[in-house]
Amino acid sequence: MKITGTFDVSLEPMDTYTKGVEGNNLGRMSINKRFHGELSAESKGEMLSVMSSVKGSAGYVAIEQVSGSLSGKSGHFILQHFGVMESGQDKLILEVVPNSGTSDLTGLTGKMKIRIENGQHYYDFEYSGVYTHDT
Repeated sequence: MKITGTFDVSLEPMDTYTKGVEGNNLGRMSINKRFHGELSAESKGEMLSVMSSVKGSAGYVAIEQVSGSLSGKSGHFILQHFGVMESGQDKLILEVVPNSGTSDLTGLTGKMKIRIENGQHYYDFEYSGVYTHDT
């Protein structure tokens, strides 16, 4: 299945365990999202990030727990993020953590892409392992 929708996101700075050195700036943030569309859910998570001393180079990892419904099926699952940027070009991977789905979402696998267009956040989610009325 492939679905697309919008989401709202709020990031709030949190205390870091360690500080960056020699121009590397480390950060930690809370993530709060609200997904709209076939994925009607809320998520909470944490992100660790680094901005290097070279403009346009950065990286982040995050884990977020998603709770709600996916194509009418209810449960929870975990998304893992891995992102890097070099010279302003980014690579972002978001995947469902294996075997993290619960209730109706048990067995869920998938990958998500994030797009930002005119200030609006969009998700493109390709998933399987959950049987819906469309499969």
